[in-house]
Amino acid sequence: MIHEFKKVWKSYTIGLLWLLGLLWPLLGIHPDGTLSFDTTFTVWLYIAVGTSICLLLYILNKSGSLDAISRPVAGLRDTFGRASSKVPNWVWMIILLAIAFWYPFFTGRYAQDVATNVMIYICLGLGLNVVVGLCGLLDLGYIAFYGVGAYTYALLNIHFGMSFWICLPIAAALAMIAGCIIGYPTLRMRGDYLAIVTLGFGEIVRILLNNWMSLTNGPNGILGVNPPSIYIPSFEGGFSLELLVLKKLHYLYYVALFLAIVTIISVRHLNFSRIGRAWESIREDETAAELMGVNTFKLKLLAYAMGALFAGLAGAFFCARMRFVSPESFTFLESAMVLSMVVLGGMGSIPGIILGAAALIILPEVFREFETYRMLVFGMSMVVMMLFRPAGLIPAKRMGKRGEEGEG
Repeated sequence: MIHEFKKVWKSYTIGLLWLLGLLWPLLGIHPDGTLSFDTTFTVWLYIAVGTSICLLLYILNKSGSLDAISRPVAGLRDTFGRASSKVPNWVWMIILLAIAFWYPFFTGRYAQDVATNVMIYICLGLGLNVVVGLCGLLDLGYIAFYGVGAYTYALLNIHFGMSFWICLPIAAALAMIAGCIIGYPTLRMRGDYLAIVTLGFGEIVRILLNNWMSLTNGPNGILGVNPPSIYIPSFEGGFSLELLVLKKLHYLYYVALFLAIVTIISVRHLNFSRIGRAWESIREDETAAELMGVNTFKLKLLAYAMGALFAGLAGAFFCARMRFVSPESFTFLESAMVLSMVVLGGMGSIPGIILGAAALIILPEVFREFETYRMLVFGMSMVVMMLFRPAGLIPAKRMGKRGEEGEG
């Protein structure tokens, strides 16, 4: 135990001092210009005590002092895992779909709004998973395709009166074309160079949306977009079809759920298809894949286009839900957020990305009561998560190591 403590005490002490220096500007500098240290020290002391207890438990576990407790817990976990694995996957799917379907009946508007956000980011995360998780291409400008889909629906609906369901495939197709246009000159690059170029193209799209006043109305955005609508049968005075505008929050939740299910099924089929296998071969070692006859450039372009397609679907729904769209919704921070969901959940893992999207959307809402330093708590929890689960919450079953990583 003493040996384990000697290995970590320096890093732990430096981390606590760094945290103290970070907390003081947040809590010790007041709007009126006065300075104080009491609140900062109190909060830091609580964090230090809590982390010290966690560190002590970690050291005791590493030294084997907690084997009397950890072994029975591990046995129970393995027993539960074996029992749950005997249940067919389709049973779990039905249970999850039933919970998702009945969710609005047992929750309020706030919970439904958060769940709708989760569905949007599931579509975005799974779309980026095609590019990053399956094909191994680091894309930092992915949110540009989200913006293309949103503006496509906004412009078609405002200027031509086209409905959401007609614009949805058009938005997906235009986002896919934008993915091909952006991807064609960039996908011959690899690694960090590809990441920098995709970041630049993402910013180009955002600046274009911000400055093309005659088309996008610039930073003012486009207001007055119609929500989705469907025809339902009516039997008053005979059979007829009545137009129902889906502007209520629980209606929009079901539309988002439908798009998320379509995205999950599509990405799963892509993952287990011949194209998915080819993408994985490119991810593991692009040079070896090319030598084996895989057309790496065309397949990388296809991955870029398919990822953009799902972003276009999510963007069209986002615009219909908000009934307003502006360039501020498509910044680099959004791309980083979606990439964090993919990495946190597990690259190449569909259940992991669903869980990662839910975690990164719900956790900030849970920590909202912490006010000023809720994002600090959120960041700390993410750091701890990545330390203990570096491969993600639910790692992909088929995930190797890329050739570039082996060379490094």
